[in-house]
Amino acid sequence: MLNWIGIAAINMAIAVALGAFGAHGLEGLVSMQQLEWWHTATLYLFVHALGLLLVGLLIRLKYITQTTAWLLQIGIIIFAGSLYAMTLGAPRWFGAITPIGGVLMIAGWLWLAISAFRLKD
Repeated sequence: MLNWIGIAAINMAIAVALGAFGAHGLEGLVSMQQLEWWHTATLYLFVHALGLLLVGLLIRLKYITQTTAWLLQIGIIIFAGSLYAMTLGAPRWFGAITPIGGVLMIAGWLWLAISAFRLKD
């Protein structure tokens, strides 16, 4: 079983580093649109990394399976990764995969909801 708490912590460290790079290293190098993509990617990375931390705790307590964590993590990689890539020069059509990441994150949260409703008190 993967250590999802550790993976969440790594995601959060990456979010801090990329957020700082976006704030201090990209100004003047990319367009305002690209900077907005970077900020959106960082925001979603932070929020979902924190959510993944909670999910990791729930997995460790054996309340839920790893499915939610996998959906969130793959969603984070595709969603934020595609926005970061476009900011750094990937072709604009690369953004076509961004919604796939968003759908996976939504599916992760819905899977968590389903899992929670199935819990016996």
